[in-house]
Amino acid sequence: MSLFKTYLKTTPERPIHMKNIKRTQIFDAVQTEEISENEKKEREKALRATRKRLGKFNQPNQFLGSRNSIGCVSVEISQRCNLSCSLCYLSENSNDVTDLPLSEVFERLEGVRRNFGIGTNVQISGGDPTMRDRTELVQIVRYARNLGLHPSLLTNGILCPRDLLVELCENGLSDVAFHVDLTQKRKGFTTEKELNTIRLEYIERARGLPLMVMFNTTIFTDNYHELPDLVQFFIEQSDVVGLTSFQLQADTGRGEVRGRPDCISLESVRNQISLGAGSELPWEVVLVGHPQCQSYLPALAVNGKAFGLIDDANLFAGFLREFGDVMHDRRQSASAIAWSYFKVMLRKPLWLLEMLRYVLARLWFLRHHFWAARGKARPIIFFVKNFMHADHLDQERIDACSFMVMTPDGPVSMCAHNAERDEYILRPLEIETDHGKEIFYPLSSEKTLIKDSAA
Repeated sequence: MSLFKTYLKTTPERPIHMKNIKRTQIFDAVQTEEISENEKKEREKALRATRKRLGKFNQPNQFLGSRNSIGCVSVEISQRCNLSCSLCYLSENSNDVTDLPLSEVFERLEGVRRNFGIGTNVQISGGDPTMRDRTELVQIVRYARNLGLHPSLLTNGILCPRDLLVELCENGLSDVAFHVDLTQKRKGFTTEKELNTIRLEYIERARGLPLMVMFNTTIFTDNYHELPDLVQFFIEQSDVVGLTSFQLQADTGRGEVRGRPDCISLESVRNQISLGAGSELPWEVVLVGHPQCQSYLPALAVNGKAFGLIDDANLFAGFLREFGDVMHDRRQSASAIAWSYFKVMLRKPLWLLEMLRYVLARLWFLRHHFWAARGKARPIIFFVKNFMHADHLDQERIDACSFMVMTPDGPVSMCAHNAERDEYILRPLEIETDHGKEIFYPLSSEKTLIKDSAA
């Protein structure tokens, strides 16, 4: 019997009922119980495995292996997409691939839990997951939540109205990541600034929902020069936008744009973000996986600028060491999350004093900005993802990967998966059905060919 079926026999579903939808009011409906001893052991086993595969990158300020065993795992529920981007990781065959049966999707979600433990971030993606039947999409999100995972929806937003977001929130969605940029060739838009009209529309769809709202932007030749202005836009919208991810173009998949100009690199994109933020951002403080794969920077938006939330790597390392086992739900309010850490700090008075000293020092450093903003400040995370080209995979980076996709063979580095996507998405699968085991053929033409051969 599957892990999820066993779970449901002992645990009732608890959908979130959202009448007056406010992040500050939702926690009573989503608060999770203390994790069991078995779940703690499962989580610690996953953390040990991560520390082992990180090797020399298992540093004191390394997020993986201390706080989480993985950054995120993608479960692709549909290969189909309603856009044809100039830079696309999908296969030429993707739009002809039949959606995975629910039983297989559920098995892959269970695989995420088995490999990485409770509290793992799982990205419900594709293709575009909203191409899938809405009822099934809701079931998938609820399934992930009941497994103790934190589900996120990655979508271009075209088929994602507010009522769908509300329903997904009611069933446990943690985040929504909207992908909007010039590579999508949306009609009537020639600059990223013009695309802000669509971004603002999506922001309003998600406003007030208990979600971490994210935006993904592929950085390539045509929009690299607009990056500082785009960063400024996200800072201005940080009352809703909690994370913005900038992904460097990679020569992989079915996209028509190949290669990458020398001017676009992890370092140059970080510099462009700092320029847009109006401050020198401390990119080396938080380490997530391999340092050449991504950069993760929590910041504070105040007075139209953004400043690193923490600029002391040793302090961050100590924080991971002392508070890495504190678990929270991103659907909670910022104050509720802060309170969960504060309660632990009360048992560690020296750390409480150290954090108070650091916070007061940062407040003093930013005092003029706080004064100008009348004390208003909002958190925002800047994330840069440096995907590898399909024909230039680095095994060291694959081993230290923080972003994987769940496959029939288990978790695989996203870069390695994209380099051989057809090997995974076109493979016939043996699946469980109400009538016993059957073979699922991803290509309908292949299924027809098998039947014709049998006849």
